[in-house]
Amino acid sequence: MSPSDLTVFVIDDDAAIRSSMERLIRSVGWRVESFASADAFLERLPVAGTCCLLLDVQLPGTTGVALQDLMCEQEWELPVVFLTGQGDVPTCAASMKKGAVDFLLKPVDDELLIGALRRGLERDVARREREAHRHGLQAHLDSLSPRERQVMDGVLCGRLNKQIASDMEISEKTVKVHRGRVMEKMGVRSVAELVSLCGADLVARASAAKRESAPAD
Repeated sequence: MSPSDLTVFVIDDDAAIRSSMERLIRSVGWRVESFASADAFLERLPVAGTCCLLLDVQLPGTTGVALQDLMCEQEWELPVVFLTGQGDVPTCAASMKKGAVDFLLKPVDDELLIGALRRGLERDVARREREAHRHGLQAHLDSLSPRERQVMDGVLCGRLNKQIASDMEISEKTVKVHRGRVMEKMGVRSVAELVSLCGADLVARASAAKRESAPAD
């Protein structure tokens, strides 16, 4: 990904700070948009592409803390770096607990700030990659028939073909046919690849469902 594909949104009511931050961020090659208030930024939404917020705590109208709270409530997973001249330990601790990348005090060292913003952008890149993976995985899962999904769940649980056949009350030959279609539709060649593609969460859900459907002793 090119640096020009990355955007930092600067939200600070001090025009001199905004101008200084814009010059610094552009010197790294990133795109930058600045706003004098959180409310102005909210009017600009939605945002597209990989980004990070450089956010002041004390702002007119909606404060930086209130904006972070709103983002948490709405599940907007935008990385936030706080930069403030009026920080305190409780505010810093609360913002970090809510997922802030860093909490910095003005005046700030340029390298320290760029490092924090870089971590924020890297976090957003990773989040978008996870989302793309989930969407791709869901498309694969949606292509499976109910029987194929049952067979796949059995495979993810480590069940042998004959065990899956017994669970589903079908022939082992039919299980092999379904299993082959599962591997083809999921785009994998081995059980190890299938487990890696589905991830620990889906494997755990398949195992839990298998336990719930098992007859009680």
